[in-house]
Amino acid sequence: MRVVQPTKIRYRILFLVFVNVVINYMDRSNLAVAASEIDKEFKFSPVQLGLIFSAFSWTYLAFQVPGGILVNRFSPRIMYTFSLIAWSFITVMQGFAKGFTSLFGLRMATGVFEAPAFPINNRVVGNWFPDNERASAIAVYTSGQFLGLAFLMPVLSKIQLEAGWKGLFVVTGLIGIIWGIVWYLFYRDPLEHKAVNTAELLHIENGGGLLDKQQVEKKAAFRWADLKAVLSYRKLWGIYIGQFAVNATLWFFLTWFPKYLVDYRHLDFIKSGYWASVPYLAAFTGILCSGFLSDYLVKKGVSPAKARKQPIIIGLLVSAFILGANYVHTPALIIFFMSLSFFGVGFASITWIFVSTLPPKHLINLTGGVFNFIGQLAGIVVPVAIGFLASGGSFAPALVFVAVLGLLGACSYIFLVGNVERIKNEDDE
Repeated sequence: MRVVQPTKIRYRILFLVFVNVVINYMDRSNLAVAASEIDKEFKFSPVQLGLIFSAFSWTYLAFQVPGGILVNRFSPRIMYTFSLIAWSFITVMQGFAKGFTSLFGLRMATGVFEAPAFPINNRVVGNWFPDNERASAIAVYTSGQFLGLAFLMPVLSKIQLEAGWKGLFVVTGLIGIIWGIVWYLFYRDPLEHKAVNTAELLHIENGGGLLDKQQVEKKAAFRWADLKAVLSYRKLWGIYIGQFAVNATLWFFLTWFPKYLVDYRHLDFIKSGYWASVPYLAAFTGILCSGFLSDYLVKKGVSPAKARKQPIIIGLLVSAFILGANYVHTPALIIFFMSLSFFGVGFASITWIFVSTLPPKHLINLTGGVFNFIGQLAGIVVPVAIGFLASGGSFAPALVFVAVLGLLGACSYIFLVGNVERIKNEDDE
C-alpha cells in the first residue's frame, strides 16, 4: 500500500506570515530612518522626538487586549487584510504631516491598526504547526523583523535620499496596501485550504496543532473573569516582564538607533544606513539559532524548561552588552557591541512559544493580547525615557538604561516562569 505523504502547505503559509512581519516592522521603523530629516525641518527637541517615537505604542498597547478579542472572533484572512491595508494607508498619510501634532496623531493611528498583527501571527502558527515545529516557525516569522530591516535599512535610506522623508512614507505605505491584497487572495485556514491533504492535517493535529477548531466550533464570548485569570498567574507574569525587556532593546533599535549613529556618533546618513543593517543581521542570526536549537533539543529529549527557557535567558543577558558601546569610539567597535546586543535580543525572541504552551488552552488568544500589551509598554517607556536621558547631550545614560532592562528580563524567566508546563484550568477539561 502506498503511504500518502503530508503536503507542506504550512511552509507556504509561514512565508506569507514572514512577509507580513517584514512590512509590519518596515512601517514601524521608517520613522527612525526619517527622524534626522524630520528633525531638521520641524526643529523637534529630543523630548518631542521621543514622544513621536512612542506615539505608535500608545495605541498599539491600548488595543492589544481588544485586538486579542477580535482575533478570536474573525478569521486571520479577513482580520489581517483589514489591518494591513488600514495601517499602510495611514503610513502613506504620514508623508503629508505638517508638524508635531499631525505626525504624533498619525503614528497613533498606525498603532491602532497594527495591534492585531502578532496575535494573528500566533494564531496562524498555532493552527498550522504541531508543537515540535512551533518554536522554529515562530523563529522564522519573527526573524522577518530583523532580516527585512537588515536589507531594508540601506534601501530606506536610499529612498529618502531620492524622494525625501515624505516620499519614504508614501512608498512604504503603498507596498503594504498591495501586500494586503496578496494576503487576502492566498491565505486560508487549515480546514479551508484546498491544497492541504489529510495527512498534513493529521500531522498538525496529532502534534498538538489547533487547526482553528476552537474558532470553527465555538465563538466564545469575552469574559472579564478570563482577563482576571491571565493576570493572576506568576508564570504568565514571568513571560510578560520578559517580553517588556526584549522589546526595550528592540525599540531602541527601531527608534533612536539611526539617529544615535548620525547625530551622536557622527556617521554620515548613507553610511549610517549600511552600519545600521549589521545589528539586524546579527539579530536575525540569533533568532534562527535560538528557534532551531530549541526545537532540536526538544526532539532529542531535553526538557522544555531547558530547551525553551535557556535561549531566552542567555539572550537577555547578552543584550546587556549594549553597554559596551559607551566605552569605544570607532564605528566598527560601536557596531560590534550593538550587534552583540541585538544578537541577544534575537536569541531571546522565541518568547511567543510560551503564549502557546503555558496558559490554559481557551485563554491562549487573550494571553497573547496581554503578553503583547505589556511587552509594548517598552515602546512607550523606552523612546520617551531615552529622549529625556539624551537631552543633556550624552547618550551614555540611555544605553545603561536599556542594559539594565535586559538584566531584569533575564531574572523574570529565572525566578518567575519556573517549570514549563501548561497551567491547569477547569474550563479546558
